[in-house]
Amino acid sequence: MTAPAAATAEKKLQPIIVRRVHKAAPAGHMGTWKIAYADFVTAMMAFFLLLWLLGSTAKGDLQEIAAYFAAPLGASMVGTDGAGRSSSVIPAGGEDLTKALGQSRRSGAQASGQRRIGLDAEYARQDRQRIEALRAKFDALMASNPRLNEYRSQIRIRITPDGLQIQIIDEQNRPMFDSGSARVLPHMRDILHAIGAALGGVKNRISLAGHTDAVPYGKYGPHDEPGYSNWELSADRANASRRELVSAGMPDDQLGRVVGLAASAPLEPDDPLAPANRRISITVLTHEAEERLMARELPAITATQLLHDAQARPTLHPESPRPAPGR
Repeated sequence: MTAPAAATAEKKLQPIIVRRVHKAAPAGHMGTWKIAYADFVTAMMAFFLLLWLLGSTAKGDLQEIAAYFAAPLGASMVGTDGAGRSSSVIPAGGEDLTKALGQSRRSGAQASGQRRIGLDAEYARQDRQRIEALRAKFDALMASNPRLNEYRSQIRIRITPDGLQIQIIDEQNRPMFDSGSARVLPHMRDILHAIGAALGGVKNRISLAGHTDAVPYGKYGPHDEPGYSNWELSADRANASRRELVSAGMPDDQLGRVVGLAASAPLEPDDPLAPANRRISITVLTHEAEERLMARELPAITATQLLHDAQARPTLHPESPRPAPGR
């Protein structure tokens, strides 16, 4: 075999090797879509959270937030009622979460104030209805009760800013008490019993005040007690009237105050000695007047503070002697 033929036969016997190269994708690109999807979901959640916050925030707070982002430094220097307070450099930046009690929202305070105004208006409406109904009740009682109608000139009923006021006044020849004494006369007892029975079902609190004229009582009082004056006398008369009202059916705890005003609030200022200045005032208080009067100090001696002295000091009878008493 010739040499060329041998070379050709050797080439035919060698195996043919085929190399196929496969290009693999980079390992880092397999989870890229997951990261992008997670970012998208987070952004959507933040977007809907922002929409919810904007929808639940008051208009005034939104304006303050817009003003803050327009000029943060100016908002921190000036400050507003709705701005948060914290210990950061810019105090308008938000609330201090370390504090136990945060700042109340202004809109919440406004809503609370509006609710308070609404409750006060409702109280005033109910009080007005009660007072007007009570006035009509007393007018009917005066007309139907012959005993009260007999003393109609001594009973004055009117509606005042404090409520329904019932005044029982003295007349020259028909006083309510013995002169210089807290002893209730029979016709005054009848009047007080009728009024006490009518006040038994009233829900409003009641103020009771005793008044005298400007005649000075004198140096001595009952049983030669020094210092007894028209202040003590008016308080004793108010307390005696309280006992008659309670015995007629008016609850004792319905009374808001029992005071003696002496001659400090005359019914007829131009005539301090007039018999009409000697009177007992019964006021059915409105809700507003109760809050206002119960907190105000009056230049008066309260009968409740003198209960002990009044119980220890019996009242005088008409025949008991007394040196120059007031009336």
